[in-house]
Amino acid sequence: MGKKKPLTKAAFENLFELLPTRGDSPRSWTIDFAARLQQALDEAKPFREKAAEFSAQAKALESGFREKRKAKGHTPEQLEKLEADWKAVEKQARENQSKAQEIEDAVFDLKAVNPNRVSEQDTRTPAELLDFIADKGKEADAALGRLRGLVAATPILSE
Repeated sequence: MGKKKPLTKAAFENLFELLPTRGDSPRSWTIDFAARLQQALDEAKPFREKAAEFSAQAKALESGFREKRKAKGHTPEQLEKLEADWKAVEKQARENQSKAQEIEDAVFDLKAVNPNRVSEQDTRTPAELLDFIADKGKEADAALGRLRGLVAATPILSE
């Protein structure tokens, strides 16, 4: 499709054939969203459980810290250590929660990445690539030589 080649009904023939049955082809595919969502929920579950554990642990550490701070029988270093422990556990809870959310949010990322596409990889070795480059260089040199010969043989016309 472009300026000189307009979009025609023929371009949609494959679409019209596949649409009623939601069929797949090399250029179109369907996604089982429910299965994809369930898989993401299953993958995120351990992170959510770990986040809940860390969150409960952080709440217990926080209340312990607040009680000891009110008791005034502890040194500032002890209080700082308790607060640091509480904040570290709270951070782990947030990180696990974030990881779970990231996994679940990825389900809604429906980029058009064709699962039917076969990727072609260049399996040549570095030595083979160097030989290929050298051959192409020889071809270019030969073409330049022919062009120089044509330019030298062509008389220059003056007005």
